[in-house]
Amino acid sequence: MRPNRPERVTSPDPTDVHPAWLPPAAFRAVGSRHVLVYGDGPLVDTVLREARLACAAYGGTARRCADGPAAQLVLALRGTPGIAAVVRTDPAATGGLGDEGYAVTRRDEVTVVLADEPAGLLHGLFHVVRLGESAFGAPHPARAYRPVMRRRMLDHWDNVDVHPVMGQVERGYSGGSIFWRDGRAHPDRARVRAYARLLAACGVNAVSVNNVNVHATEARLLTDRLDDVAEIADDLRPYGVRVHLSVNFAAPVMVGGLPTADPLDEKVRPWWAETTARVYARIPDFGGYLVKADSEGQPGPFSYGRDHADGANLLAEALAPYGGVVHWRAFVYDHRQDWRDRSTDRARAAHDHFTPLDGRFRDNVVVQVKHGPLDFQTREPVSPVIAAMPGTRLAVEFQVMQEYTGQQRHVCYLAPWWHEVLRFTPWGDGGPTVADVAADGGGLAAVSNVGDDPFWTGHPLAQANLYAYGRLAWDPRLRPEDVLDEWIDLTFDPAASADPDLLRRTLHEIMDDSWRTYERYTAPLGVGFMVRPGHHYGPDVDGYEYTPWGTYHFADRDGVGVDRTRATGTGFTGQYPPPWSRVYESPERCPDELLLFFHHVRYDHVLHSGSTVVQHIYDTHFAGVAQVTAMSDRWATLAGLVDPAVHARVSERLAEQRRSAQEWCDQVNAYFHRKSGVPDAYGRSLY
Repeated sequence: MRPNRPERVTSPDPTDVHPAWLPPAAFRAVGSRHVLVYGDGPLVDTVLREARLACAAYGGTARRCADGPAAQLVLALRGTPGIAAVVRTDPAATGGLGDEGYAVTRRDEVTVVLADEPAGLLHGLFHVVRLGESAFGAPHPARAYRPVMRRRMLDHWDNVDVHPVMGQVERGYSGGSIFWRDGRAHPDRARVRAYARLLAACGVNAVSVNNVNVHATEARLLTDRLDDVAEIADDLRPYGVRVHLSVNFAAPVMVGGLPTADPLDEKVRPWWAETTARVYARIPDFGGYLVKADSEGQPGPFSYGRDHADGANLLAEALAPYGGVVHWRAFVYDHRQDWRDRSTDRARAAHDHFTPLDGRFRDNVVVQVKHGPLDFQTREPVSPVIAAMPGTRLAVEFQVMQEYTGQQRHVCYLAPWWHEVLRFTPWGDGGPTVADVAADGGGLAAVSNVGDDPFWTGHPLAQANLYAYGRLAWDPRLRPEDVLDEWIDLTFDPAASADPDLLRRTLHEIMDDSWRTYERYTAPLGVGFMVRPGHHYGPDVDGYEYTPWGTYHFADRDGVGVDRTRATGTGFTGQYPPPWSRVYESPERCPDELLLFFHHVRYDHVLHSGSTVVQHIYDTHFAGVAQVTAMSDRWATLAGLVDPAVHARVSERLAEQRRSAQEWCDQVNAYFHRKSGVPDAYGRSLY
């Protein structure tokens, strides 16, 4: 056991940055107690440091030895000498807890957190922080908590150099990168450490630190710029977060001086092996590589007549001796389509490319599949690839960053959407869920929404999406409204509010249904896109309609939607197993919210709701505007109950959301009125 030596306790948060879900008040319950920490290792040191910081603020004590006031909170690694007399509970009662699991019990006025490994103790501490005073209430037997997903990853699309078109963070809506500035590692290391702390508190344990579109400077992070990556790894490591790196498949040519990147070339394989060995020599806990290949202009094995399994296995072989993995994205499609050719279907692409390769990928390859078959649209079906590769480890990819859901200028709480996806049963009722497939394979990955904005995510309420992603990755069974409650209580400290019930109720009224509100005033019934090309913000109904990108709605004077049936369309419905192949094939059985994704129908087609398609479009767009107006009015009532800076930023964003929602309503309704010639049944102006 270590002596109870003095330790300098300093705040882990930069002073000019919003604390998100870890303000000092969140630690009040822990900090006002006498805390004992048992165990050794860097992550246990982090636990002790967090406890001491909290106790310094709220009058408690935190120490490693048992001498001193009677403990009220014990955080201990099982098997640590001397804990039996303090814990007074059966350490075997909860079984094996694994690398990150923990157990919590309360007995004899003492709350005890037990873990088998240091990462579990860290997660257990943050569990107690979430519980607050309730962690110190009624006695209860040991309850075990283990992550459902082994890997819970965030992909940053950050560029080291500012890209001339996409900027420093591609599809970033929260300022610049927290990792990179002026072509180098960002000098503000405190910001990265604070980020690691936020991630650990919600459950994220892996981060890819650069853009999947790997440009010239970023390619060098693998070689002569590796020290920059190591600096970031050093800042993330104390909170159990491992670094991954996006690499360019053509790196042997770009930075290695070889004439080829052919995965079967006798010189290419040793180059990757030697390069990877140098990475692990510098970063021993390095997680692995993330690759976007043969997609949207990125190089890949196709250039050499090879396939994705050849390419992924090349990198996997280099990583295998160190326990690393390669995340190989399945976002591969033809982005030079002829819009007149209705037999070509971008939605089919991932399935067509990857399912023939099932069983050929090495065990440390994770094929990373977007949860929908297109591109994070506001409403898509679940990707059929998730049900089609039983011999391959799959990770399901979400987008926390709101590229197509308001770009963090709009309130759009995404957890209800992710919850629907995770509990979806690809083989029908009673079968495995999407969450089951991910848990058995590569876990979850998501594109981060963080930047160097003082509020982390630009919109303060968008912080809830990052928090919810981590929590659902840890336990997909959590209810989105319960996760939102956790975030509210941590972020806003309702206990210190003049009217905590109003605060909590109003935030739920604004956020619970905000994803569906966004859907109502944007693209209808699963048709997708209808956004301005390039930056993807705001309405442009025909913006992508005649382009090579394969994102069409095929609206004409008679109807709208994409025929993806086997009978008369692209055959995409046949990529699903029963019963969904039958459900989606039939316009009578297809869910309303996905009708136009799977079918081209007349404007007078009657939905299950009883409305016609065109009247549904009119009604939902008017309703969406009204709901955004109500959001703004509700937020105004919280003046004085939340931090003035937060209130001002959210008010400004809501004003833009109202303007944008009205623009969407006007343009979409006018477009379909002109196409269909059908007036609104209620006589409202359609411009």
